[in-house]
Amino acid sequence: MSEKILIASDSTTDLSPELVEKYGIKILPMGVTVGDKDYTDGVDINPDMIYENYNKTGQLPKTAAINIAQFSDFFEEHTSQGYSVVFFTISGEMSSTLSNARLAAEDFDNVYVVDTRNLSTGGGLLVLAAAEMAAEGKSAAEIAAACEELIPCVDASFVIDSLEFLHKGGRCSALAAFGANVLSLKPCITVKGGKMGVSKKYRGKFEKVLPQYIADRIGDASDIHLNRVFVTHAGCDEAIVQMCVDKVKELVPVEELLITRAGCTVSSHCGRNTLGVLFIRKQPVKIAE
Repeated sequence: MSEKILIASDSTTDLSPELVEKYGIKILPMGVTVGDKDYTDGVDINPDMIYENYNKTGQLPKTAAINIAQFSDFFEEHTSQGYSVVFFTISGEMSSTLSNARLAAEDFDNVYVVDTRNLSTGGGLLVLAAAEMAAEGKSAAEIAAACEELIPCVDASFVIDSLEFLHKGGRCSALAAFGANVLSLKPCITVKGGKMGVSKKYRGKFEKVLPQYIADRIGDASDIHLNRVFVTHAGCDEAIVQMCVDKVKELVPVEELLITRAGCTVSSHCGRNTLGVLFIRKQPVKIAE
């Protein structure tokens, strides 16, 4: 009898409902607190609600890690149905979600927790790869091990139009935000070693710098797996998103180009005009650029 495998992740992987349904993925949502009210990411709150509340109150939400009890209940529910679970979490450097998942998993023999060392569709790329491996008949242990090998090869980056949300959330100084605004600087945020950092600063209008950002990230594409590329954004105008999609297609013959909307975590940290192109390289991404 073949092993029944469930591929699952927290909601920070920003996979669309269509992708979740297509690949049979289960999502365990993060918590989001706005003022004195608690919500569930993607269930009773979405990024547009966060933006609307911010415009009215100037108040940003706080995201909450999934707790041990929630993980235990989730693992119990699915292992009791005969599944082996491979669960992907946001980088352990960014949230206690990973440690909570691992603590809960200690009570189960057939649960494998993978630290994506990433966020958004950087983790989503690993989840989809895992779902494809499961369809090919690989065991849960093999899938977890193979994804661990892929983690350093994930190329995840975003360009942010404004540092307002990062500043308001205490993630950059007022001076840095002011300077970026005066000089019209658009930072490229990359995820490396499980942490976010600025790799390059573009100068000019958001929609003008995006084509150069895409060209810089893709390069000659010789070391990129072209089976799947994500264009992930936090609520950009449709014309801007389409422009970026067209630019990717102009540069590389991607087999599957997926457009996704970032969920509450990325949106509450970075703001509406944030866009990234994410993919997997054939070799580990260099830490220094």
